[in-house]
Amino acid sequence: MTVWTGDELDRVGGADELRIASLRQDGTLRKPVTIWVVRVGDDLYVRSAYGDSPAWLRGTRVRHEGRISAGGIEKDVAFVAADTEAADAIDAAYWEKYRRDGEQYVASVVTPEARATTIRLVPR
Repeated sequence: MTVWTGDELDRVGGADELRIASLRQDGTLRKPVTIWVVRVGDDLYVRSAYGDSPAWLRGTRVRHEGRISAGGIEKDVAFVAADTEAADAIDAAYWEKYRRDGEQYVASVVTPEARATTIRLVPR
């Protein structure tokens, strides 16, 4: 299994935003979307602030593969549902990293609906 390098974790996890593109059924990449990313330990996570409705999220559930770009790193990844045990730590990471952008925005990614959309990014 491929793992993130320390440099990749630092650069992607430290980036303010991440561009995410999922693979379509035919293997082509969808248009990238910019979202927030957090690091917890040696893992990187993304969530939808709008529940299950965004197209980018639905796309991650088609082939569970895609590409991310952040912090000067571009990487093919697998999209894996996050363990529910990590939810509190992921919430805390969002609060710590993005509080400066406004509590109302962070609050949108720590709701039960947002938690249910949490994806762990696994390098391929």
